[in-house]
Amino acid sequence: MRKTPFLLPASLLALAGCSGSKTQQPNVVLIVADDLGFGDVSCYGSNTIVTPNIDSLSRSGVLFNNAYATSATSTPSRYAMFTGMYPWRANMAILQGDAPLVIPQDMPTLPKMFQAQGYTTAAIGKWHLGMGAGKTNWNEPLDPPANTVGFDYTNLIPATVDRVPCVYVENGKVVNLDPNDPIKVDYNENARFPGEVTGRDNPELMKMPFHHGHDGTIINGIPRIGHMTGGKSAIWDDTTMADYFLGKAEEFLDTVKGPFFLYYGLHEPHVPRTPSKEFEGKSKYGVRGDVILEADYLVGEIMRQLEKKGLSKNTIVIFTSDNGAVVQDGYIDHAEDLLADHDPNGGLRGGKYSLFDGGTHVPFIVAWKGHIKPKVSNAYVCQMDFFASFAKMLGVTPPSGLDSENHLDAFLGKTTVGRQEQVLEAAGRLAIRKGNYVMIPPYEGKERNITGNELGNLPDFALYNISDDRHQDENIAEQNPTLLRELKADLGLALEGYKIPGGDNLVLQ
Repeated sequence: MRKTPFLLPASLLALAGCSGSKTQQPNVVLIVADDLGFGDVSCYGSNTIVTPNIDSLSRSGVLFNNAYATSATSTPSRYAMFTGMYPWRANMAILQGDAPLVIPQDMPTLPKMFQAQGYTTAAIGKWHLGMGAGKTNWNEPLDPPANTVGFDYTNLIPATVDRVPCVYVENGKVVNLDPNDPIKVDYNENARFPGEVTGRDNPELMKMPFHHGHDGTIINGIPRIGHMTGGKSAIWDDTTMADYFLGKAEEFLDTVKGPFFLYYGLHEPHVPRTPSKEFEGKSKYGVRGDVILEADYLVGEIMRQLEKKGLSKNTIVIFTSDNGAVVQDGYIDHAEDLLADHDPNGGLRGGKYSLFDGGTHVPFIVAWKGHIKPKVSNAYVCQMDFFASFAKMLGVTPPSGLDSENHLDAFLGKTTVGRQEQVLEAAGRLAIRKGNYVMIPPYEGKERNITGNELGNLPDFALYNISDDRHQDENIAEQNPTLLRELKADLGLALEGYKIPGGDNLVLQ
């Protein structure tokens, strides 16, 4: 396994104190699906799309009914997972494919903490946290690479499967790049490269037409966001991406020595949905259903590899999603037409991009064979709490000032006591959950975006008891003025000193 060496910042060297034999510490595998909803997996009650491998994982660990991402979109929620910080503190938003690395090199991170304790770390699959600095030159080693976030090995897609450049990047270098065919990338809406074919100008070349926003360079018959030319030998094959990254993850598990932390970012069921031939047409819910079955298969293969290598009894496996579900997100793939009786959000309101519960309420399973008693937990937990919780497991003190909280006992099923409150974020708009109550401030804007998902833009303050009102149908703000004032004050306190996008549109009076 090839490694990219780098120095840890001084702030992390302090974490490297002795905490016992490193071989006694459990390995950690973090599997993060992309746009998978609370209702997309059958262990959460769906009787439509069946996910036997994820269900099996849930029966061997803790299935959380009350687990959250920080944000209703990908870049911010992943930022929070790795940094233990609210993403709105750094004005995180969905990144373009040529964005620079958004986590500063000297910032403490979850994988750096594992590294400092002797773990080998790897990030494989979906990334979407930027690469390089400034205007990225894809024809040279990227500086800084994603490795500087705290990974010994990386093999990633730069952003999302619907954004250029459509290449794999291993340890900061584009895989299979021909230096005589350099890559050029531009996200200027009106940019054009000589000879480039786009969805806007060449619809006859599309095998998957765009619905909105995806009218840039056509690659493998699929129009993307952004413009790209060159790099033909490096272009990925969408239909073999699942097998490619599974192979890299299995190789890592096959060769790693000592304790390890593996982040495995699935690209399913994000658009464009291109199942491998093995899963094409396998579900009755179209390509979205097919790629969910593919994601379930990948989880099963990772579990089988851990078992084969004798690692399952000393490995904590976490399965979750970066945000809630979306069905129509840019392509005409008939996912909406074939949705039938399947509810991706499992009875929650909203979905991806939304301040309603479906935006951030996600599937979440923690398993550790022989150590965690299988159960269903109503503990309120958040992905942002990985940092402080695993610091407790490792016996180290996390950096001061984190938003991450230690809820290791809840993650391991030892208690149902978890978080008390959390600021929820969707595209720069904020709400707050405290206990069983969610308060959404008024926001201007459309009720729904082009995907059809409700955004949570309401004309006045809304207060919901999500324990009694799962779908957030009844606004109880008028009946509970004292509680409303309390939640306004709590959100205002959390925001004190921070300027956020859309902040001028946030009223807490």
